[in-house]
Amino acid sequence: MHNLAKTLPKTLRRLLLGTVSCLLLSGLVSPIAGKAMATIPLHSTAVPAAQVVEADRFLGQALTASLQAAQATLLAQGSSSGIRSYVAVMSEENVVPNSPDTRARGAAGAALSSDNRLVIRGRFRDLSSQMRDYATDPVNPPNTNITSAFHIHQGDPTENGPFQYALDVTVDDTGRDGSAAGEYQLTPEQVQALADGRLYVDIHTTQNRGGELRAILMPY
Repeated sequence: MHNLAKTLPKTLRRLLLGTVSCLLLSGLVSPIAGKAMATIPLHSTAVPAAQVVEADRFLGQALTASLQAAQATLLAQGSSSGIRSYVAVMSEENVVPNSPDTRARGAAGAALSSDNRLVIRGRFRDLSSQMRDYATDPVNPPNTNITSAFHIHQGDPTENGPFQYALDVTVDDTGRDGSAAGEYQLTPEQVQALADGRLYVDIHTTQNRGGELRAILMPY
């Protein structure tokens, strides 16, 4: 699959990744399917088989934990009905316009209440470098709302859409593994964008300032 991924056009590779992601998501409800998907490499760069297995196992665990945490937060806040769930399997293949060279993995789970309150949780590992610091490396013009390098944007899969929200990020001593969390009151436009598959999450690093991992929030 590694050699195939190198030769496919980027759009086709995105479709292939999407198919793999859907199968991976089935692992959230089927431990057997999740274990089988842990052996499928998603990277286009060659990596040792043991690292691939471990990384894909991380994705399944991260998706499950992130989604459950987001749902639990809404339930604890009294939203017991009408909760809609979303997941994102983050990949370098989704980054626009060019896919960076990275072994990073990331996943996010989100829950939307009936009054349009979105709770999102995410995890990531093996970033190529530390996360971009927008205090010392700001966008132009600067945006004080960009307080971390883990973002929600609005846009189509083939474009870089405008920034919407920054998640609160916690990293380990290396600055390359960590988790993220956020809670936001969505506007009607953002709710519609979420329903249309036009809200995506991404992670920016010092080596890949424009984005290292990215994925659309998809209904689950």
